[in-house]
Amino acid sequence: MALFGSNEKTTSISLSNKITPIVMQVQNVAKELLTIAKSKNVKVDTIDFKILEVQTYTRINDGKKDNEWEEISKEEISELDDASTFLNSYFQMKQMYKVKFFTKEENSIYQDFRLAIGANATKCKVYLSIKEGSEITYSNRLSRDLEIIINKHKVRAGILIHIFDEMLGKIISKFAGEVRVKESIKYDKNETILIAESFEPTLTVDDKIIIHYKKEEETDDNHKIDYASRGFIKAVKKDEVLIEYIKAQTGKPGRNCRGEFMAPKEVKEENVPTFSTDETIREDDTQKSIKYIANVNGYISLEDNTYRIKTEVDMGEISFKTTGNITSGLDSDVNINVSEKDIAKDAIGMGMEVEVTEIEIDGNVGSNAKLRAIKASISGQTHKTAQVRADKLDINVHKGSAYGKQIRVTRLEHGIIDGDVVEVSQALGGEIRAKEITIEICASHVKATASQFIEIRELKGSENTFIIDPLLKKSVKADLDENINEIKNLEFDINTMEKDVTKYIALIKGGKASFGEIKKRLIHYKKNGIKMPQSFVKKYKEFENMQEHLKSLKDTLAYKKNELEIFKNKIPIFQDDIMYARIINRDRWVGYNELIFKMIEPPMDVTYKPKEGSSGKVFGLVKIDEDKFEIRVLDE
Repeated sequence: MALFGSNEKTTSISLSNKITPIVMQVQNVAKELLTIAKSKNVKVDTIDFKILEVQTYTRINDGKKDNEWEEISKEEISELDDASTFLNSYFQMKQMYKVKFFTKEENSIYQDFRLAIGANATKCKVYLSIKEGSEITYSNRLSRDLEIIINKHKVRAGILIHIFDEMLGKIISKFAGEVRVKESIKYDKNETILIAESFEPTLTVDDKIIIHYKKEEETDDNHKIDYASRGFIKAVKKDEVLIEYIKAQTGKPGRNCRGEFMAPKEVKEENVPTFSTDETIREDDTQKSIKYIANVNGYISLEDNTYRIKTEVDMGEISFKTTGNITSGLDSDVNINVSEKDIAKDAIGMGMEVEVTEIEIDGNVGSNAKLRAIKASISGQTHKTAQVRADKLDINVHKGSAYGKQIRVTRLEHGIIDGDVVEVSQALGGEIRAKEITIEICASHVKATASQFIEIRELKGSENTFIIDPLLKKSVKADLDENINEIKNLEFDINTMEKDVTKYIALIKGGKASFGEIKKRLIHYKKNGIKMPQSFVKKYKEFENMQEHLKSLKDTLAYKKNELEIFKNKIPIFQDDIMYARIINRDRWVGYNELIFKMIEPPMDVTYKPKEGSSGKVFGLVKIDEDKFEIRVLDE
């Protein structure tokens, strides 16, 4: 909202000169104030004025003939308040004011009541702003003075008076009534009130096309464009608005509170869609726009001026130079085939990030690359710093880190595999973690940790460690930690409550005799109609409350002990599966190898080192005594 005021600067201005009162017929009060201030060499804010008379003129100027301005009365103004008149482009109006200019008086009774007039951008809504800290005291002439003050502000801002301000009378009357009741009012915050409203124009809308699927370029913390994420393909979701055509709409005229006619600008229609779409995209055609909406998941493609949504995309490589990162999302239904087979090049370039539903890579995954998919196949090799994540994952030569549910690796070369079910054709060093692990050929320096079983078909090396750990998965470990924490809290609570129970039992036992005596006396008093001493009643109540509290403590203690037993009984459940877990070697043992079963309760590692050349095939954990276990060769 714009506030109207005067900020003009002058030089060599007198601060004490008084001007002789001047009466003038003017149209622009603000301009005349500046003229007088300059001619009299005084500051403009030292000059006040009084509106002696308001003259309103109208005419119809259609360009055919020079129509003269005609003055209309205040009563005739109210008859003009009609859209057909004010929205007629040929209708014109203006006001002339007979004004008396004079030097502003000091110590006005309204000097602490600071007002301003403001308007919206079109000047079709005018507001009265009462500034924070303003004070006003009631007087019999408050309503009349307030109307004069507001009208002076309006004409100084070029706003017509007695037109478009029908609500002003009620506003002033309500305001004066409030001040009269309270005698005086001080404003602790700014207050804004609508005091005039004319005919707001409807803006012309030029047509335009909004490409919604082209997201803003990603930036880093320093607001620099991340060119690696420039978006080679634009993934879209079903029911997503892809493109929107805003139709051209001719505006409607208005007239502001200065009396100015506001014609709408000429409409421009320059962006009517010339493209077409196929069945993967639907149109929602309304009066104001046409929305082009995705019918399926995928990525948007423009070929031969036709937009369509595809799910399959073939490319030679994914690199910073050619595509940048491709992150369409796991649920995008986008499937990518990367055809770069040259072993000297990377199909997924250094540092690239890829996230799609499915991806098939004929070549290598480069250093620091990150790949996420529901299903992924890598025919080349992964760099030692590459990370690959997929529910179903197939890798030829693996040196990096792989995470998923079902993972198959042809050749593991000192990489890391973390999944649910893992199959490795040939392991030449590395680390494997899973529920179930199967290794066709195991060489040396392999660390395999499973929660259910490990199977080695052929053992060709040594220095291998095979571990059964029921807490392999983080979720199980978190559940156990939470269980142990509950046990600790319950044991603390039980210990504290047992001390309280012992204390209250002793107190009650020690006061039982006196309690019995007090009880007898109270019964005697009641039977004989004697008023019972308050000290006796108080002691009796205290003893009763002590007994009730002890009962409550015992009940809570019993409940917590039951809870503790439940949580303690849960601990063996976490390691139940370890008794059924197996490590299987279908071959003879070669060199030094170690088998480890990790116990939870009691917390300990049970180890076994097979003798070189031995042919034990199935190994499991056997309980041989209370809290004593060992690994033995079992029947299949």
